[in-house]
Amino acid sequence: MITNEIIKIASNTTNVGLTNKYTFKSVKKNSICGDLIKIELNSTNSKINSMKYETESCVYCEASASLLAKKIKTMPINIVRKELNRVKEGVKFNENFNFHKKFDEFKLLINKKNSKRINCILLPIEAVLKALK
Repeated sequence: MITNEIIKIASNTTNVGLTNKYTFKSVKKNSICGDLIKIELNSTNSKINSMKYETESCVYCEASASLLAKKIKTMPINIVRKELNRVKEGVKFNENFNFHKKFDEFKLLINKKNSKRINCILLPIEAVLKALK
């Protein structure tokens, strides 16, 4: 069920639009529904400075990308990798998953009500992890 909170997160376009100036880049497509995301990450001194993205996707994927871009800014790359892998693996296998404090807002998206859209919600996370390999 799409809530007003999810729509509000998805409508934040601060980080939308690729610049072709990046340290890491990735494209990821959801094979189930066809959602597509392209991301660019800029980093210096092993910290993420910014994430820019473009999507052809549903509101869940857009909200996840918007929230993720906000949350990983200024985080060390190794922590981003660790925590996003933890989220990706944890939510698939554990309904009572405890989020890292920095990613607590993802509870708005990753919950029992949205379980059928988990692949859409995780797509931006998977794209960032792919870029950081």
